[in-house]
Amino acid sequence: MLIDCPACKKKISDKADECNHCGFHVTAVDAEAVLRKEKMDKYIRQQSLQTQSFIAVLVFITGFGFMYWGQPEVGSTQHSIAMLVCVIGFVWYIINRVRILLTKRSKVFG
Repeated sequence: MLIDCPACKKKISDKADECNHCGFHVTAVDAEAVLRKEKMDKYIRQQSLQTQSFIAVLVFITGFGFMYWGQPEVGSTQHSIAMLVCVIGFVWYIINRVRILLTKRSKVFG
């Protein structure tokens, strides 16, 4: 028979010792263990988003640096690529900051 995993809510066998999706030990289920798992998942998600934000800033700085130090002629391919890299880095950063904000506002930590 299939049951829902207490941690990830995916279907698993009722005879399984642990969830094959998230690795949660089903045999030792209690509310505290589920809450700990949810908090750890949220922490890992936040760290991943912060890493992505850092990479986005580096992408933006790379494009800006190429425009500043490389001094490509306006309208050239190099200038267009540098501008595109700046825009991609900036937009990626903003999207990640919004995702971090939404993650922090979720009800896991209360």
